Amino acid sequence: MPSSIAPSLPLAAPPSRLRQGASAVLQDPVMLGSLVLLLVLVAISVGAPLLAQHDPAALTPRARLQPSSPVYWLGTDSLGRDLLSRVLYGGRLSITLAALVSLISVIVGLAIGLAAGYFRKLDAPVMRVMDGVMAIPGLLLAVAMVSLGGANIATMVIAIAIPEVPRIARLVRGVVLSVREAPYVEASVGSGTPTLKVLWRHIMPSTINPLVVQATFVCAAAILTEAVLGFLGLGFPPEIPSLGTIISEGRPFFQRAPWIVLCPGIFLALLILAVNMFGDALRDRLDPRFSRKNKV
Repeated sequence: MPSSIAPSLPLAAPPSRLRQGASAVLQDPVMLGSLVLLLVLVAISVGAPLLAQHDPAALTPRARLQPSSPVYWLGTDSLGRDLLSRVLYGGRLSITLAALVSLISVIVGLAIGLAAGYFRKLDAPVMRVMDGVMAIPGLLLAVAMVSLGGANIATMVIAIAIPEVPRIARLVRGVVLSVREAPYVEASVGSGTPTLKVLWRHIMPSTINPLVVQATFVCAAAILTEAVLGFLGLGFPPEIPSLGTIISEGRPFFQRAPWIVLCPGIFLALLILAVNMFGDALRDRLDPRFSRKNKV
């Protein structure tokens, strides 16, 4: 009688990266809450043209310093402009600028860090230049560049991104130095693999996790720096809504109309808080050394 052989069950496919990421977010209440808050703030800021009931630059002198009402949900400022519209457009400007600063900082810092960490002859001179840039206060450098180049989006992005590049370069360099001597990298180099291919396939993937985390903190720093420049009067022109400019313009009227300062201030604080909390939770998830489970 022939022996029966049980049919082999098909192996379940491993979960995709997207499913793993969604599961990690759902299991971490801090990451989930901060992500939801961040997405809500980004959505209402990006959708400012659809949500704003009034033109943020339209002047209505008769409606100046009005409190919250069905017509002006957050009230008006000293020139009769709708505060809700200005806050939403100011948030959109801050988020757009922060995304550009983060993207440029990561790309430039990654290239410099890879070169300094992999090529030994470039390490010392490149990192000394980075140390010199880090020695200059970031806000002071931004003030100087904006004063010289004018308050436009290109100058603001470059002025805020330059102080962030050395931090990312040092982070990437540290990762490259720890991976450069790995056996699989040495084997790839020994087999004659081109240098660019080694960097792209074997070294750069190790920098993705710390870069993603650092990018969130760069976004928060860029939002705050742009708000500070606007508050100091060095940001965008008054006709362009900016959270820092709105707070600065409402400061003389704080006792009479506190909503002019409180509304953009609360929006700015929530935005920075959401980005920082999400970045912190992401760091805990991607780097086990910072995991809360290991904290005493």
